Amino acid sequence: MRIAILSDIHGNLEALTTNINYIEDDKIDEIYCLGDIVGYGSNPNECIEIIAEKCKKVVIGNHDHAVLGLTSTEYFNDFAKISTFWTRNILTEQNRDYLASLEFTHIENDILLVHSTPSDPMMWHYILSEIDARQELNHFEQQVCFIGHSHFPIVFHSNGFSRKSKLTLEQDVRYIVNVGSVGQPRDGNPKTCFCIYDDESKEVEYIRLNYDIKKTKEKIIRAGLPVFLADRLTKGY
Repeated sequence: MRIAILSDIHGNLEALTTNINYIEDDKIDEIYCLGDIVGYGSNPNECIEIIAEKCKKVVIGNHDHAVLGLTSTEYFNDFAKISTFWTRNILTEQNRDYLASLEFTHIENDILLVHSTPSDPMMWHYILSEIDARQELNHFEQQVCFIGHSHFPIVFHSNGFSRKSKLTLEQDVRYIVNVGSVGQPRDGNPKTCFCIYDDESKEVEYIRLNYDIKKTKEKIIRAGLPVFLADRLTKGY
């Protein structure tokens, strides 16, 4: 079975619909989402509704949690705080309830889904280095843990890490796979990013696609959100 795994959509409708169209054209079997559906972008309601309809499994992200008032924005930068309060004000009750229904983790066969870290999903720590990854590899029993949060696509394992666009997982090796960000990539590449996991061949493939960044930027600015949130999309940071 081939599974598309998305994360960090951040209210970016154009990026999300581009990915969903690709996934449906490629006849992917299932879609999972690792959270942060909202925050930064101008279409949180539309993105939640698409994720709710299209995804079989969804876990909650820190921006989703913060919009509900359940995670403090104290550690957010000013742009994240502004977008959180803006999103909170326009979110529909139905979509608020949907976010509130999401769990922090989900186990599906031999994979673990979590937004941040397997050791403490509710604290929203980051896995940014091999040292971080080595510690976190001891906190789950499945072969693969899929994460988002840092917006940086990378695969960590007990022997190091990989930035390859396609990787076959080795038997008896455990992995942490950061799937990157749909709506706000931060690895210097502005193309939207997600991954496809084949649970039979054990292959992970990253998909990078162009989308209508200009339209997304214009909508962010029209919504009265910080211009910085629009400009960063073209630079992928």
